[in-house]
Amino acid sequence: MSGQAVHALIPAAGHSVRFGGTTLKQYAHVLGLPVIHHSITAVTRHDAVVSVTVALASDDGIFDELVRPAFPGARTVTGGDSRAQTVMNGLHSILARDPQAEWVMVHDAARPCLSFTDLSRLLELGLHSPDGAILATPVSDTLKLAGEDERIEATIDRSRYWAAQTPQLFRIRELAANLDAALSAGLKPTDDAAAMERAGKHPLLVQGSSTNIKITGSEDLALAEFILQRQSVRE
Repeated sequence: MSGQAVHALIPAAGHSVRFGGTTLKQYAHVLGLPVIHHSITAVTRHDAVVSVTVALASDDGIFDELVRPAFPGARTVTGGDSRAQTVMNGLHSILARDPQAEWVMVHDAARPCLSFTDLSRLLELGLHSPDGAILATPVSDTLKLAGEDERIEATIDRSRYWAAQTPQLFRIRELAANLDAALSAGLKPTDDAAAMERAGKHPLLVQGSSTNIKITGSEDLALAEFILQRQSVRE
């Protein structure tokens, strides 16, 4: 790897509508620690990562109490009304602090099981890719196209389909410009690669692991705990 510095950005301003209950999913506990604690730890283990910025909801009253003591160097910024706007706010914050910043790596707050192996592979390949790179996994299940009545219309050839994950790694000014253009057009990309694709970019797909799960429901917590326990033995 070329020794280039990477800024990590963790969008964490969502209110976890699909998670259920009263606990935000990023603050649910796995192995005695908040999910977001594991996510920050995962992206900051590599020497290339020089800073971490967490974008929080304006009414977040939990991060400072539960998470910041373990990461005193973490910067925070207020997020927006969508994931895309939250990422945009984070990018502006990073550039304001470091006008010379070149690379940013965006990682979901609720994706705590990123392995060091996958992170290293993404950085090794992505920092040499002109359009950046994302972790992803080839789709293994048979895909069905549903009609309006939820009946099968067709079976989709899965051979070229991948399921996107995070982290997603891009040159920070390119991502900021393309994300801003998407937002100005009234769009709200659900991941950062979509904003790059809209601008005609072709980010590299770096094969990750099925264990890099995203916490979406409370039932995912036990699986995340199992994966993290296995990783601690291997790594």
